[in-house]
Amino acid sequence: MGIRAAIHDMGAMKRLLTGAEEQARALGEDTPGPEHLLLAALALPDESAHTALAASGVTVEDVRRVLAESHAAALRSVGIDTDSIPAVSPAPTPRGPYRASGSANEVFQRAVAIAKSERPGKLRTAHVLIAVAELEHGTAARVLRNLEIDRPTLIAAAHAAVRNENPTGR
Repeated sequence: MGIRAAIHDMGAMKRLLTGAEEQARALGEDTPGPEHLLLAALALPDESAHTALAASGVTVEDVRRVLAESHAAALRSVGIDTDSIPAVSPAPTPRGPYRASGSANEVFQRAVAIAKSERPGKLRTAHVLIAVAELEHGTAARVLRNLEIDRPTLIAAAHAAVRNENPTGR
């Protein structure tokens, strides 16, 4: 990987991880999970994840809506009436080193590995989408299932989105 790609990746990683923290806090959660990494990726200017999602007929708003529905369903399943819960207050800004759930760390590491395996080796938002789509369990996997997204098709669309951004491989 060249110096430009390395610099790009450092900036992309920082924006992604910071964005995941912001997404988690906005939803009242202290620790980012894979779903927050996905939302953070979709908030970045790189359109590759948007392009892949659009191929499945899904928008960012759809992802947010189904994530909220999934959280509400989880609370109802343990007997909590979601209608009686006040609006979510953002969690406080974390202090100290970056913390994320184990599954979020795995998704992030997998996205970086996928990026390194492709040309030009730059981390793209579609790589995060691929890593999330590979999950079998958890909130992010449930969101994709509830959106009725065919995961292999989504993964193929994400790879294609990266290739189409850089068709020469340079």
